[in-house]
Amino acid sequence: MKIASWNVNSLRVRMQHVCDWLQANQPDLLCLQELKMPDTEFPADQFKSLGYHSAATGQKTYNGVAILSKHELADVVTDLPNFDDPMRRYIAASVPWLNGKHLRIVNVYVPNGQALDSDKFVYKRQWFAALQQAMRTTLNKHENTVLVGDFNITPGNIDVHDPKRWEGKIHCSDTERLMLQKLMSEGLYDTFRQFHDEGSKFSWWDYRGAGYNANEGLRIDLVLSSANMLLAAQDSWIDEAPRKLERPSDHTPVVAHYSA
Repeated sequence: MKIASWNVNSLRVRMQHVCDWLQANQPDLLCLQELKMPDTEFPADQFKSLGYHSAATGQKTYNGVAILSKHELADVVTDLPNFDDPMRRYIAASVPWLNGKHLRIVNVYVPNGQALDSDKFVYKRQWFAALQQAMRTTLNKHENTVLVGDFNITPGNIDVHDPKRWEGKIHCSDTERLMLQKLMSEGLYDTFRQFHDEGSKFSWWDYRGAGYNANEGLRIDLVLSSANMLLAAQDSWIDEAPRKLERPSDHTPVVAHYSA
């Protein structure tokens, strides 16, 4: 099973990129973030014509998450449990896995936080605490779980193009990394790092300045596997090809491959 995560930064703008990538790569699951469209405008029929079932929760202009799947989606949840939030940042569903079992896929768009001394960072901490609680429940119920998305947090300095420049700043602060570590302590593993220990591998590059061409990026898009799924993981990689297209998203897909 091939699972991918991609913050498309407006599905309306990047729809052709997504369709082309689906046809070329044929993932079993593609999780999208930052749809920036209400549910009434989500192109479910177009994805269906490409062989993908879909579930989405969106809003106008901001946020929005979706799951595209070659298999039918069951038990879809579109609200972060135990957290009253109008922002569309969480979606989860079950798909068939091995030997009659199911895989629980959870897709998130974690709040940016803006700055450590801002109200938006308070929201980020509260939201993340609710996510940790939700994942504790999910992992206790579903041993085959994969959590993906744009986490807006770099796991470590190896995931930052210039650690000194980013030290203590949003995405790279000790506070945020501790939040991520606590989440992962519930039983989640950074799938990409199981196969790659090198630096200079990023999933996001700022549009401003040299950005992508200078490889001034951050690795903030993650695929986190439960212990069972980590045992099934065969590889994980970052596909930079979409970032090289005309009018790309500032993020690029992160992929993990699993087998029996």
